[in-house]
Amino acid sequence: MLPLRCQLKQAPPRKALCRFWAVMGKLQSKLKHSTYKYSRPDEVIEERIQTKTFQEYSPAHVDTVSAVAALNSELCVSGGKDKTVVAYNWKTGNVVKRFKGHEREITKVACIHKSNQFFSASRDRMVMMWDLHGSSQPRQQFSGHAMVVTGLAVSPDSIQLCTGSRDNTLLLWDVGTGQCVEKASVSRNLVTHLCWVPREPYILQTSEDKTVRLWDSRGLHVAHVFPAKQHIQTYCEVGEDGHKFISCSSGFGGEGCEATLWDLRQTRNRICEYMGHFQTVASCVFLPKALASMPVIATSSHDCKVKIWNQDTGACLFTLSLDGSGPLTSLAVGDTVSLLCASFSRGIHLLRVDCRRGLELWEVTAF
Repeated sequence: MLPLRCQLKQAPPRKALCRFWAVMGKLQSKLKHSTYKYSRPDEVIEERIQTKTFQEYSPAHVDTVSAVAALNSELCVSGGKDKTVVAYNWKTGNVVKRFKGHEREITKVACIHKSNQFFSASRDRMVMMWDLHGSSQPRQQFSGHAMVVTGLAVSPDSIQLCTGSRDNTLLLWDVGTGQCVEKASVSRNLVTHLCWVPREPYILQTSEDKTVRLWDSRGLHVAHVFPAKQHIQTYCEVGEDGHKFISCSSGFGGEGCEATLWDLRQTRNRICEYMGHFQTVASCVFLPKALASMPVIATSSHDCKVKIWNQDTGACLFTLSLDGSGPLTSLAVGDTVSLLCASFSRGIHLLRVDCRRGLELWEVTAF
């Protein structure tokens, strides 16, 4: 049995757990303490000590990981402060390939659907295209922004790439030629993230001006501006059906720090808010429909926590605290039961969703 305590009191662990660290190719053991909370049907919040075996592989990066994306059901692509893009097999714990070309920190990565090709954006103002089975040098380079590139979105047909920057501009590129075909600028529109709507010519964009914009790629103009929030909008994610999207808010001490579900097709109004983080919410994902009887989403935050939410009601179903990870920077769906979570201090965490006793989230490994 696992020791339990109600509300916010921490339960003492029954025994020390073994944790493995890869150092110079060897595994070392350290104590592992990880806590999580979940909401019972009777609305009592319980806190438990995670007691599953934990194994940590050699890290993909030597510094903060800024972004992670799933290339397929076994490989992920990531980038960070070490200026490298890494393709990593998170099922075997092996680095598949390292890609070098950027001169400064990598800010975003994006993958071409059902392909071995992907993109990276950087503080060096460049965007680069890579091929898993090609050279370790970039296949294509996209240069046109005057400041750090903070948004990447690939069109559903993989023909176009949209990039955004703190220079207030969006650029639309022809992936095949590397040529910029459209440019648009909005005053004070410091881009924080871009997301292409599935099967549509529309692009969602979050901004430091606290708004979310919907762009029409046909001419690259603003088609709609959603009602402004109270805090910077840091991230956005569109559901597979293209009918709804989530945006994330910055904040501190519980002020702001929420995710918001929006209607993309009909009223374009807010549908639901997810409140419970205590620092900036940096990323969000729609979880696979097969996981639960109700639609669920996940968020990651600078407060070191990943939360699972009932999409319809806004109820928090489960909270996993990744102790010692520092701010969580990026979140991606690995496969139908796995999440990849990038962090400031401990690389990338592989998380597993367990549906046997309701929805629970476990840390499996980190790299």
